[in-house]
Amino acid sequence: MESLEIRAALERHWAASDASDFPVEHELYWHNAVLHYPQSGELIRGRHKIQESRRLQPSKKRFAVKQIIGDGDLWVTEFVLTYDGAPTFSVSIMEFANGKVIRETQYFGDPFKPAPSRAHLVELKD
Repeated sequence: MESLEIRAALERHWAASDASDFPVEHELYWHNAVLHYPQSGELIRGRHKIQESRRLQPSKKRFAVKQIIGDGDLWVTEFVLTYDGAPTFSVSIMEFANGKVIRETQYFGDPFKPAPSRAHLVELKD
């Protein structure tokens, strides 16, 4: 699968994630894909279990993709995941094999206020 095709598949995946369209969201994964959440130590094996874990998540979720970068078999998506109105800045690292995701690792970071010690050095961005 070429990079343009993977990018299009990722855009479809994240749009389906935002719409809670679980079948379309998980078309991108191999049946034996692995999802890793390092912050909680969870490892979910298999497309069916990944999809079910997301379907059972009780919060209302929204996904706002900020950027997708990658080439070949390694792609990174930066997005804001909002659970019940609370934003979490997130990164998804997807490893592809033959055009589908074989492994995904997701990292989550809550927003924080700028540090006063560096206020004179930074620009604030929405």
